[in-house]
Amino acid sequence: MCGIAGVVRADRAATVDEQTLRRMACAIRHRGPDGYGLAQLAGAGFVSTRLAIVDLEHGWQPFVGAPDRPLLVFNGEIYNHAKLRAELGSRGSSFTTLCDTEVVARALEQDGVGACNRFNGQFAIGWWEPGPRRLTLIRDRFGVRPLHWTMRSDGSIAFASEAKALFASGEVTAEPDLAGIDDIFTFWGPQAPATAFRGVHQLRPGHVLVWEDGRIVEQRAWWAPDYGPRGTAAPPLEALLRDSVRLRLGADVPVGAYLSGGLDSSLLTALAQDVSEHPLRTFSVAFRDHRYDERSHQELVARTLGTLHHVVEVGAAEIAAAFPGVVWHAETPLVRTAPAPLALLARATREHGITVVASGEGADELYWGYDLFKEVRARLLLARDPSSPELAGLLDDLYPHLQAAARRGPAWRRFFEDAGSAEDPLFSHQTRFAATALVKAFYSADMRSGLVDDDPLERLRAMLPADFGAWDPLERAAHLEVTTLLHSYLLAAQGDRAAMAHGVECRYPFLDDRVFEHSVRTPAAGKLDGRRDKVVVRELAQRLLPESIANRVKLPYRAPEVAPFFEGSPPSWVADRLAPSALRDVGIFDAGRVEGLLRRCRDGRATGVREGMALVGILSTQIWHELYCGRNARRYDAEITEPKVSMMHETERP
Repeated sequence: MCGIAGVVRADRAATVDEQTLRRMACAIRHRGPDGYGLAQLAGAGFVSTRLAIVDLEHGWQPFVGAPDRPLLVFNGEIYNHAKLRAELGSRGSSFTTLCDTEVVARALEQDGVGACNRFNGQFAIGWWEPGPRRLTLIRDRFGVRPLHWTMRSDGSIAFASEAKALFASGEVTAEPDLAGIDDIFTFWGPQAPATAFRGVHQLRPGHVLVWEDGRIVEQRAWWAPDYGPRGTAAPPLEALLRDSVRLRLGADVPVGAYLSGGLDSSLLTALAQDVSEHPLRTFSVAFRDHRYDERSHQELVARTLGTLHHVVEVGAAEIAAAFPGVVWHAETPLVRTAPAPLALLARATREHGITVVASGEGADELYWGYDLFKEVRARLLLARDPSSPELAGLLDDLYPHLQAAARRGPAWRRFFEDAGSAEDPLFSHQTRFAATALVKAFYSADMRSGLVDDDPLERLRAMLPADFGAWDPLERAAHLEVTTLLHSYLLAAQGDRAAMAHGVECRYPFLDDRVFEHSVRTPAAGKLDGRRDKVVVRELAQRLLPESIANRVKLPYRAPEVAPFFEGSPPSWVADRLAPSALRDVGIFDAGRVEGLLRRCRDGRATGVREGMALVGILSTQIWHELYCGRNARRYDAEITEPKVSMMHETERP
């Protein structure tokens, strides 16, 4: 696991100086605290910071198997690397290490990008072929690991795990991208290839980009989530999920697990404990506010399974203190404070000597665990038969974490009736998009005028698969969950960025591509049967977990949003960032409109989810702008320690 970055000049004779590479390495050193390497080649430079997990002595990058062979920088893990090493060896490849980095290099040498179809893992890859001066960038199927890039007007290209390394290089300046920011207040995260920064792009999950001698010659998907009909039924889930967990426990360092107390993390913990040779170490977030706290469920699972359990208790003050750092690492404005407790959890995990954890993300998207899927069924029934006697119960059961009074009566029903047409391909997500968009009511006139020609929903509709309309409505909802929320927010701000800020790697057994294929082959009734969600997952859990956990109602992970910044003694920087003059300086939000929201927050009247999201969105935008784009934006220092790997080539073979 690591951070990667590089710069390739359009002109072979141009140089990438060592200080540039050292600044890039320093900017992402948190991703690789165990050391770094760099390579200065003719017209190109590359860096890698390492979190050592497999073959600790070897595996340093940049990796070149022999002089004049391609160079690899690689962030992530290939869990089936041992099997691939044997296959590649039978085809003539030789190996000098036991790490997956060399397996990736040899596989790309033999099969090119097609090798990725055999990778079971999470990865971002930079592959440099010096002869044709060809750079290939590749991102994993679900976008677990980030990969950013930018191009200069002269054709030079730079890439990095995180955008801050691009700014450290001096190849691009941090400036707001209004459409990318608007994405955040629609989908919870910028939709790749957009980011919150002008001129900085994300490589889309499952995509490849090829740059050759000053031009991008190819951008395409090498994998995409396909929900079309399958010819055969799914096999039993247990053997497949056990193997996925087994693969993800493979490491030369101790591996732990995040335990939320919900169904998915509890099931993975049970499977991991079965495989582990020692008592598994589990880590949980607990909240002082009982409305968010799940520690009783966490402790029940830990006691039942016999794990060595650690709890990080979080309150409003801790969230507020951590929040600016979370925004720095996320590199985007946020609509939730939820990443902050997860960053604190990662810090504690690291302090306990654990640098790899299994986590349950992906199960709800693949096996229809969110209430959003139940909502789709209810709204379809509402459109088809508004007088159905089933409707009242179906609607009242939705989103039990919301205040009970808000989930009853004509207004609740009208909210779903007015959400939008069932003919809209985005039907399943209309209510979420509408709820998130409240923050747009606070946009300044300049922000509104800057977005006049952009509609994020139309952009999303234009990107949908050609046969999207032929899929089952719930499969369409699953596709939108995976492609809009999972990679852009859950695996980013709440996943990679929160964990890697403290040098902790999260692994996701449910995001094994074989498990994804299983979910698509599973009949609808195996995922949502009446009001029972994740049916096949629950059936497995009933054999391994306490009944109260296996049958527990899904509650979304949440954290306090208004309280950290307005209750008790909040940090003074909150008022400073939300002052009218500060809002006018940034220019994204209208100070007059924001003041009404702030009054409600001060008076304790901003109790709704939408108001909380609006506050967090506005405050995080102000923090983000100051950290990256403002007059006092952070400066980027150069790495001063010596690299573990250093390659200096004055010339390369044409």
